[in-house]
Amino acid sequence: MKRKDFLKLSSASVFLAGLKSHGINPSDLNLNYNYSENNSQYMGDFIAPKLDIVKVAFIGVGARGIGHAKQIANIEGTEVVAISDLHQDLAKKSSHICKEIGNNERHRNIALYTGSENKWRTMLKEVKPDAVFISTNWDNHAPMAIETMKNGAHAFVEVPMATTIEDLWEIVNISEKTRKHCMMMENVNYGRDELMYLNMCRKGVIGDFLHAEAAYIHELRFQMKEEDRGTGSWRTHHYAKSVGNLYPTHGLGPVAQYMNLARGDDNFNSLVSYSTPALGRKYYAENNYDSNHKWNKLNYSNGDMNTSIIKTNIGRTIMIQWDETSPRPYTRHNLIQGTKGILAGFPTRIALEDGMLGLTKDHHRWVQGNDLEHVYEKYDHPLYKRLGAKAKEMGGHEGMDFMMRYRIIECLRKGKPLDQNVYEGCFWSAVTPLSADSVNSGGEPQKFPDFTRGNWKKTQSLEIIS
Repeated sequence: MKRKDFLKLSSASVFLAGLKSHGINPSDLNLNYNYSENNSQYMGDFIAPKLDIVKVAFIGVGARGIGHAKQIANIEGTEVVAISDLHQDLAKKSSHICKEIGNNERHRNIALYTGSENKWRTMLKEVKPDAVFISTNWDNHAPMAIETMKNGAHAFVEVPMATTIEDLWEIVNISEKTRKHCMMMENVNYGRDELMYLNMCRKGVIGDFLHAEAAYIHELRFQMKEEDRGTGSWRTHHYAKSVGNLYPTHGLGPVAQYMNLARGDDNFNSLVSYSTPALGRKYYAENNYDSNHKWNKLNYSNGDMNTSIIKTNIGRTIMIQWDETSPRPYTRHNLIQGTKGILAGFPTRIALEDGMLGLTKDHHRWVQGNDLEHVYEKYDHPLYKRLGAKAKEMGGHEGMDFMMRYRIIECLRKGKPLDQNVYEGCFWSAVTPLSADSVNSGGEPQKFPDFTRGNWKKTQSLEIIS
């Protein structure tokens, strides 16, 4: 090989290796991806064939999954057909609840798969459900979602969708090839304030978007008491071994939909990220467990707080923070700044340049507290007006869980696009591995993969559904 050809080949190899190390799948370079040749279909506005009755199965019915099972069983047009969990007692408990809800008729034949790591695979092959709700540890989300789609069912996955860029691309590819939904269940998008702010943004109340802030700041050190079973038994290890923002989607999902990202107007472009020192978990373990306890044998390497800044294609910014360790009140921030005003959360408050509903005369004072009732009356999202009372009755994070679950079943039964498509779940989840790359490189910017392969430009905006 001539020297100049060798240098060209070497440069190309280094370039592609660099892309992969920075979270960019080399398939991004193929702008002419042929869906027909790959027997695939873009899933941005995908409508699945209608299902009169949605046959539902569950993988994982512990802290989160049991709530999915209970409320799904309560929604008209569903039949719970199978439950899989490592622990037989949890599966039996959920099965009993579902059967009682269905008066031992609608959910009477529930197959249980328990006792080993791979029973869920057997369930998928034997039961053939229409939809599977996955509520397991983060590392299992991607393989379970992928196998669910390969076995002919729609996958509904707890947050995050996956923890690596490679797995996120695999989810996209399998969803497009199987023509099955894969939705990350970001419940916060269904909160009353989040829905109202989405409605106000669509109505142009705050003008053109400039900046957003989002967070998941939730002190969860108490979960370390769940040593052998429960969320803390596996999540504590993530705090020790991982890097960056481990849980970005609760804050990011709503503000991304306010900005209409990945849906025709704008999209994620790049991210920079920094983390603080890792101190809190180590201190907590030392102060609450003896020196030989397993929590004192972990090397807690991830910073207690991570702050990342996202830049969009047209230059908007999003600050997103994560901290599940530090002693402070819960917040998701939930802030969107426009040219005419600002919508903010925790506490809920609004300021507009020309004042708000006669309650204020300009942007120098917040509309908040009891005055917000006037804002809800004018701007409450139509979906909340329709389902809010029922959602409060059913519960689950002040009703947002029920609204999300109800909408999933409603879309499957009526033949409508889901409120969150597979690409949104991937973009929001990609913050975790991209923030890790940025932190590890001293804050170097990381490029977002375009999971839509350019198709975001023709994807419809999320409809303000009634």
